Parts: sequence; structure tokens; C-alpha cells
Amino acid sequence: MADDDVQVTPSPGEELAYKFVLSAVSAMVAESVTYPLDLTRTRLQIQGEVNVTGTTVSHSKRGMFKIMQGIVTEEGLLKLWQGISPALYRQIIYSGFRMVIYEGLRDHVFQKNDDGSFPLWKSVIVSGTCGALGQLAASPTDLVKVQMQMEGRLRLEGKPVRVTNCAQAFRTIYRESGIRGLWRGWVPNVQRSVLVNVGDLVTYDTVKRQILIKTSLPDNYIVHGISSACSGLVASIMCTPADVVKTRVMNQPIKDGRPVLYKNSIDCLVKTVKQEGFMALYKGFVPTYCRLGPWLAVFWLSYEQFRRVTGHVSF
Repeated sequence: MADDDVQVTPSPGEELAYKFVLSAVSAMVAESVTYPLDLTRTRLQIQGEVNVTGTTVSHSKRGMFKIMQGIVTEEGLLKLWQGISPALYRQIIYSGFRMVIYEGLRDHVFQKNDDGSFPLWKSVIVSGTCGALGQLAASPTDLVKVQMQMEGRLRLEGKPVRVTNCAQAFRTIYRESGIRGLWRGWVPNVQRSVLVNVGDLVTYDTVKRQILIKTSLPDNYIVHGISSACSGLVASIMCTPADVVKTRVMNQPIKDGRPVLYKNSIDCLVKTVKQEGFMALYKGFVPTYCRLGPWLAVFWLSYEQFRRVTGHVSF
């Protein structure tokens, strides 16, 4: 056999590193494309929130498109990407870890069935675990992202500048609340991540395997597109209430190192429902789905293609 025909099998460590990088790059592509919808969702979820004085944060009752239009006309087109730097940092940590952990547990610990399917109960456990661990590691970047997303709105309301850039935001949070302050809101953050991952990974993995087992369709972009569309819908339904709570807990003001509006995520949940009604928990559902659906489609199509191009087997 000629030297050119010799194939070098990567070590387990190299394989994990490849998959981590491919996951992170795919997530960064998806984040960049859909970020304006994430910003719109965050602004929408803050509307109607009652502050410490008993008045609402914003009397405006704009819908998704009005909010997006308002950002462009009042703050500038590029403000649709305000806060994207910590969002990209988050995706490197969060998506890299969650995908590597899920696939590692699925293939080497819990193991798939002989036909390639993965039992639902195992998938729920594994996806929830990888979502919690990935988000716990990435929570400080999510906190900074939420605060940067709200900065343009605060400036228009005549409130003082809170965040100028990513590094300054980290320093300010650390100075005000210490190292623990960087993980403010980590509980609803992890709760949301668990729900998103169960909705995303379980649905994508299950739908994809069932399509491949029960139809003659090959493992290509059509199957990946159908599976990602299903995962986006299920994930959005499951995560929106936790997402509203997470956004409000993270965005609330701090006084003397302590949060002003909510004691914890349960307190935020109860106050939100009591003051605004149950459906307030689904504020931002449309932009959440409009963002999460395309996000997952771009992510999965990119991830599967990157794996194929680099010689890795399909997810």
C-alpha cells in the first residue's frame, strides 16, 4: 500500500477536540445569522415588568416587528447585533460542551440500539445532563449578553449607561457582587437550558433516526432539515417560560450587591403570573420560535455538513 493511502485514525482526544470545534463553529454561524431575533425576544420579554417603585419598565406594548423596527429607527441598524460578542463566547462554551457530552454519553455510556436508534428515556437523561453542564459553564456570558441587549433601550429612556463593552460588563458585575455575581440567574438559566436541550436533542435525534429507519430517505440535508424544524418547535414550547424568568432575573437592578426585584427564579415566576397573568410566561414565544427554529436549522445543517466534509460520521 502506498504511503498516500495510509489513513491515520485520530485519538479519542483528537476526536473530541474536532467535534468541539465543529460544534462551536456551527453554533457561531447560527448565532450570527439569527441574533437580531434574540435581541428582539429579550426586549419583548422585559415589556410590562413591574419595577421596585411599582411602575412598569416600559409602557410600550410593541409587538415583535415593531420592536425590531424601533431598534433600527431609534438606535441604528447595527444595534440589532448589540451584545453579540458575549453571545458568541457563550456558544463556544455552551454548544461545544453540550454536543461533545451528549454524543459521548450516547455512544459510549448509554449506547444506542442495534438499529441506530436511541431510547427516549436515555435521550432525555443525557440531553438534560449535557444542557445543564454546558449552560452552567457558560452562564456568566449569558448574563453579560442580556445586559448588553437592554442597554440601547435604557439609554433611550434617559437612564445612566450601565454597560459599554463585554470586558467592562464582567468587571462591573464582579466589582458589585463578587465572583458569585457572575452566576446570577444561573438557576433559571440552567433550567431553561435543560428544557431546550431535551426539546432539541431528543427531538432531533429521535426524528432523524425514525426517518432513516422507516423511510428510504438517505442521511442528507432533507432529513436534517425536517428533524431540525421539529426540534425547534418542541424546544420553543418547552423553554419560553423559563426563558422569560431567566431574562428578568438577569436584567434586574442590583443594590448593595443584592437583586432588587426578585429573590430567585420561583419568586420571579410567581410575581410575573400574579401581576401579568399566566400568558406573560409566553411573552416572546413568536420571536423565540422564529429565532430558535432557524437557529437550529442553520446549526444542524452546518454541523452535519462540517462533519461530512472533515470525514466524521453523521451525528
